[in-house]
Amino acid sequence: MFEPSHQATLARWAPLPLRLIVGYGFMMHGYLKLERGVDVFVAALGGLGIPHPQLMAWLTVAVELLGGLAVLAGAYVALASVPMAIVLFVAIAKVHWAFGFSSIKFLEVTAAGPQFGKPGIECDLLYLACLAALLLGGAGPWSFDGYRHAAAAEP
Repeated sequence: MFEPSHQATLARWAPLPLRLIVGYGFMMHGYLKLERGVDVFVAALGGLGIPHPQLMAWLTVAVELLGGLAVLAGAYVALASVPMAIVLFVAIAKVHWAFGFSSIKFLEVTAAGPQFGKPGIECDLLYLACLAALLLGGAGPWSFDGYRHAAAAEP
């Protein structure tokens, strides 16, 4: 489709859409927990048997908001990815694993519209794959990490 020289030029931009979706997605999850009230999330964590649910709820919100912002900006992506991955692994183990792989489970159509079941691990795995791609390939252009590395390389 593209000549090899054009493909290499375009490939360097691959991290940008990954950063945008992962950063925005994490920030939205954190924001929604704040909007609903963190106490609702505290109760959910307590029901799942997570120790210290109050502390864990606030740490999760902080990871989602701050980690999401860091990835969105391409700032310290390797560092931000660790707690983000931990949040995803806990979500897989404690919530989504029981519902299988698929994130979309169409159940039926009612007068209220389409009804869906509980999401499986698919979206968590997609987030983890995006974080892995960013770790392996770097944050790419228009990133704080890119500017930081370029500045460090200047004589």
